[in-house]
Amino acid sequence: MADTVIPLADLRYAAQVPRIPAQPAAPTGLLSDRLGRPLRDLRISVTDRCNFRCSYCMPKDVFDKGYQFLPHGSLLSFEEITRSASLFAAHGVNKLRLTGGEPLLRKNLETLIAQLAVLRTPDGDALDITLTTNGSLLARKAQALKDAGLRRVTVSLDALDDAIFRRMNDVGFPVADVLAGIDAALRVGLAPVKINMVVKRGTNDHEIVPLARHVRERYGPGVVLRFIEYMDVGATNGWRMDEVLPSAAVVERLQAAFALEPMPASSPGETAQRWRYRDGGGEIGVISSVTQAFCRDCNRARLSTEGKLFLCLFASRGHDLRALLRGGASDAQIAGAIGLIWAERDDRYSELRGLGVADPSHGERRVEMHYIGG
Repeated sequence: MADTVIPLADLRYAAQVPRIPAQPAAPTGLLSDRLGRPLRDLRISVTDRCNFRCSYCMPKDVFDKGYQFLPHGSLLSFEEITRSASLFAAHGVNKLRLTGGEPLLRKNLETLIAQLAVLRTPDGDALDITLTTNGSLLARKAQALKDAGLRRVTVSLDALDDAIFRRMNDVGFPVADVLAGIDAALRVGLAPVKINMVVKRGTNDHEIVPLARHVRERYGPGVVLRFIEYMDVGATNGWRMDEVLPSAAVVERLQAAFALEPMPASSPGETAQRWRYRDGGGEIGVISSVTQAFCRDCNRARLSTEGKLFLCLFASRGHDLRALLRGGASDAQIAGAIGLIWAERDDRYSELRGLGVADPSHGERRVEMHYIGG
């Protein structure tokens, strides 16, 4: 018999089958973890594949033609994702973000969105369904996504200069096509659009002001630009602290070019510190997960494409919900297991690192960005 080839992703991250309480209590929507943080945001990875090879996420020397991605049978089906999301909603989740990899590579994704769009919170409200994409396929899919029930979209855009953008995505993809995707999203009503720029010192930090000026002049308040500190997610991106440009320095550069004033957070647990142009020309945000950790307010859980639940972007171990979904567990049992998992959560990787803990992951291999989403 030929040897069975096990995908690398199946071997990379430990995951335990969740414990099911003997008498599961019905979800109340008031679940909180050991630090008093509620569960409000579920990020769902629908694929571990991407058509870009950005160095901070999927460097080409690691994710080459020989890399073994997950087979389709390992991925959660749309029905399994929807069932999971409904149970998280019962626990208080009111926002779903579809991620990847590149989520628009998942065939018929609009079918999943339509299934998720009918879910409701315990109060009867529709869930806020959004998606993060590199924008490469957005121009052709924006209308179908909107029609299916997608509300908003976030587009990754690390440079306005085409040569720099092609170099950063490392597959020669032109920036004009991503800009066309943003235009299409706005045209069909996926608004406001958010643009995320990962800032890497010495690579694209000189693009901060040009990109801000472009977004401000072309789109105005219809697009929110956010600058993200280069993070030490996973173990393959060669992260170094000297390549991190602190958000405070980003704001200083922007304030030298524009008149800005701070804004309050739009919702509890928001990751971005918000600033607006004083003349009403829109807003920008900075996400400072390296220099100003926001672990204390983190209300997010992450579900991998193969059904592993992770409680932190920097986690090394997950909880295998797929085993319950495919093992005959009832909704009440799975909801009870989710409740136990979240109630025991005490993750705060970035905060511990900021306090000087050398390796808050205790030397274990952290989950990769492409596998779990941002």
